[in-house]
Amino acid sequence: IEPIQGEGGVIVPPEGYLKSAYEICKTHNVKMIADEIQSGLGRSGKLFAYEYEGIKPDVVTIGKALSGGCYPVSAVLSSKEILGVFKPGDHGSTFGGNPLGAAIARESIKVLIEEGLIEKSYELGNYFRRKLNEIKTDIVKEIRGKGLFIGVELKPEAGGARQYCESLKKLGVLCKETHENVIRFAPPLVITKNEIDWALEKVKKVIGK
Repeated sequence: IEPIQGEGGVIVPPEGYLKSAYEICKTHNVKMIADEIQSGLGRSGKLFAYEYEGIKPDVVTIGKALSGGCYPVSAVLSSKEILGVFKPGDHGSTFGGNPLGAAIARESIKVLIEEGLIEKSYELGNYFRRKLNEIKTDIVKEIRGKGLFIGVELKPEAGGARQYCESLKKLGVLCKETHENVIRFAPPLVITKNEIDWALEKVKKVIGK
């Protein structure tokens, strides 16, 4: 389960949803796997998005930000009890356990924590969403997200999000449409408030009245 759906349109589940799902899994002895490939590692304003619900999934998958954009690397996190079902030779992959990938991942996580990028994502994400909500527009249905993981859902009559993403690209703002009607903003966690303000001016030109 994705604690926040990414390709689905940056969908944040109702409060208590993940906790209820977790309790159902525990009741029926089902392992809960959290897909944090998009929402994890500070993107949501927490190290992992599931932390907002105060749960601890049995398995967590991570990738993308794990290398800070420097190297293709992903990982599966779990307990010794669960991962211990695999004995040496049971499971493998061509590039699994790559030493360079592992070293880069360690440094990436170190930077994430030591430079306070998780807290920064939380604070700037709240600011970004608040300012987006202040833009006067007739085409936006909803603005949602956590941290620097933000979705701007457009009304059906807006004609789809892609054209707006392309217009923003021409103005220097890179974002991607998802689920047809959603503009997804996922800036690097090192972004500054001034850079967000600059981007907001461009967004206002494209979706504002």
